Amino acid sequence: QVQLVESGGGLVQPGGSLRLSCAASGSTASTYTMGWYRQAPGKLRERVATSTGGDSTNFGDSVKGRFTISMDNAKNTVYLQMNSLKPEDTAVYYCCYRTRKETNWAKGSQVTVSS
Repeated sequence: QVQLVESGGGLVQPGGSLRLSCAASGSTASTYTMGWYRQAPGKLRERVATSTGGDSTNFGDSVKGRFTISMDNAKNTVYLQMNSLKPEDTAVYYCCYRTRKETNWAKGSQVTVSS
């Protein structure tokens, strides 16, 4: 049973940066995948970035080259650094924790990119 606490969302102007964090607490597995998916109004949920064991990473095509993800395994926390933000990045960002046996989601953080 893993609980997730996400923080760092907010309002930023185009071209700006934000950093999201997501901390997993409870009985975490020895290996797991964590990251973010996002969903904007009227659109399907899409992958933003994920990290497995702090090594293997995957990024959605729309954020490649702009976002980075890092993992602090000792703290069971992942960070999403979002740079060069665009209005189309506006969405609710959901942190996800996944193992072979379970998937858990945070409540979500609103990220709004607007001038």
